[in-house]
Amino acid sequence: MTLTSKQRARLKGIAQDTPAIFQIGKNGISDELIKQLSAAIDARELIKINVLESAPEDKRTIADAIAARTDSIVVQVIGSKIVLYKQNKDPKKRTIALDD
Repeated sequence: MTLTSKQRARLKGIAQDTPAIFQIGKNGISDELIKQLSAAIDARELIKINVLESAPEDKRTIADAIAARTDSIVVQVIGSKIVLYKQNKDPKKRTIALDD
């Protein structure tokens, strides 16, 4: 799934008021972290991650790696924050409407 600029803007607006629920630090991305991120994205659709200065890689590299391993989309990388989105497969469980 690719996002239009309108959809991306909507997700950015929603993410603005969403607190970061994960932090990535010196240990980087582990298999356990990916499991937790996958579960959170499946439940919430949109998550925000805080990347600490001690992280072993730059924020964009981390965002791309997480998105690839969780089958999600990078909405934005801004400051120390990463915002990821994955639409729920079940239309009845979707919490974010992305209709144009």
